[in-house]
Amino acid sequence: MRETFKTADPEMKRLVIMAENVAASRATVLIAGESGTGKDLLARLIHDKSPRASKRLVVVNCASIPGELLEAELFGDQTKPGKFELANESTLILDQICDVPLVLQAKLLRLIQDGEIERIGAKAATKINVRVVATTSRDLPQMIREGKFREDLYYRLNVVPFNVPALRKRPKDIELLARFFTEVSSHLNGKAPKALSEDALVKMKQWNWPGNVRELENVIERSVLMSTSASLGADDVLIAGFEPKAPEWDLPAGITISEAERRLIMKTLEHTAQNRTQAARLLGISIRTLRNKLHEYGVAPAASYNSNQDEIGGIDG
Repeated sequence: MRETFKTADPEMKRLVIMAENVAASRATVLIAGESGTGKDLLARLIHDKSPRASKRLVVVNCASIPGELLEAELFGDQTKPGKFELANESTLILDQICDVPLVLQAKLLRLIQDGEIERIGAKAATKINVRVVATTSRDLPQMIREGKFREDLYYRLNVVPFNVPALRKRPKDIELLARFFTEVSSHLNGKAPKALSEDALVKMKQWNWPGNVRELENVIERSVLMSTSASLGADDVLIAGFEPKAPEWDLPAGITISEAERRLIMKTLEHTAQNRTQAARLLGISIRTLRNKLHEYGVAPAASYNSNQDEIGGIDG
């Protein structure tokens, strides 16, 4: 069963709507974004929502094929058709177009412009109807400036551009996808369904996810496999190299100490998604001290309060 595109992020929802709107056209599409952000799923969504959906989708990972073999893989030779021919009347995803050698880019440009394929060694060209969707994790305009990518090919591909944001810029997706991967991983590995605690979610939102969605999926599967509890807590979420990050903030010169304290407390609460226990830990104060400070600031009390938690978070300060 093909994966579906799951998102709770407003910008990602806008991209999904945009993808659905352009799916019916023949326009080439260029999807840029860091590795692991979901560019491939967005490319597949465009095919699945297009009139070509009943045809076989063809995908070529340009990064995984040596340059000297990529030409035959794309264009074919006298013994076998290439991927462009196989994708006739359908969609061809050129994954990591940034890794196509410069010498091959001119031939690729001509094919996309003319709609004609000429196998290696052939004397005649064949008309084809292929919709090209390309993805890249590298900055193509920068590669153009460095002489590593053809500018004319870039503009030919970039008819409809998409820029997929990194997972660290999509906090709502961290929670949505973490819950989804926990459910899927539990099922696939024969584990009882596990819940995700608020502390676990806070920890995940503090990480910058350099590997994006792919890294999150791996972390969740590892955590599900290693955990023996019914619910994944912060200590169960096994993120390699994790260190809690203090919230980033700037203070203007001349601010009073009391105002600086107020801003730090409010910023820390924002950083922990209003988790007061976690905020108290980061601030090095007790939950009681934090509650008293918030009362001074006129912040409404939390919906529920357990007096046994008063000393969680450390020494009164």
